[in-house]
Amino acid sequence: MDVSSPTQDGVGNRSPAPLDTAEHVFEYSGVTSVAADLQELQRRVQRMQGTYLSRTLDSLPGLAGMLRLRTRATYAVDSASLALALLAGPSQAGEWAGIVGAPDLGYEAAAGFGLDLDRTIVVPHPGEHWLSVVAGLVDVATVVLVRPPVAVSDRQAERIKSRLRQKDAALICWGDWPRCEARLSLQSSTWTGLGRGHGHLTGQRVQVELSRGSAPPRTHLLWLPDVELAVSEVLAPVIRLDRAQAG
Repeated sequence: MDVSSPTQDGVGNRSPAPLDTAEHVFEYSGVTSVAADLQELQRRVQRMQGTYLSRTLDSLPGLAGMLRLRTRATYAVDSASLALALLAGPSQAGEWAGIVGAPDLGYEAAAGFGLDLDRTIVVPHPGEHWLSVVAGLVDVATVVLVRPPVAVSDRQAERIKSRLRQKDAALICWGDWPRCEARLSLQSSTWTGLGRGHGHLTGQRVQVELSRGSAPPRTHLLWLPDVELAVSEVLAPVIRLDRAQAG
């Protein structure tokens, strides 16, 4: 590469020569991609080394006020919609996800929630080795969703919990999980947009009960999804048509 030499002006001051095209490229291109690569490398090193501290994972905006997943913890849900909504937040932020034992899960719906399928590892039929498959995926994925084929014992739960602590990961169980961090239960569900034999579904309004340890359960109202196909909080009460007409 021909690098120009500094030039002198009329009074003998030396001024730097302008950068050539190659130097401009070297100076400015690829900064964003390099930063992203470094962040990904830091995440991988952290997972390989393990950590003594848990970290809060990204969540969908509509769930942030209700629950944010943390690594080294387990969570239980009783519906596919809740499971996918929890999984989608970390996935959108660039984390790897794993799904074990859910062959009937709708992956088109999963992508609609925001799950990055290019960064998702799916094992639909793990059979009797489902626990070993979960433990293996925890090595490479930050969040793993599992639907156990049988009841989970305390010993099995502790084995996975130890793995989560070592690998800085979180587990979502579609079903029951002993001594989990939190449980989310779908209490009621109402679809909007349909009239009497006509119309289109425009949103699903759900009531979710959140339980943590011995604390009293808390109820949250969510759109799962709303008219924009996003998960969001119900900010205003929905008035039934018969009550509105009654005044």
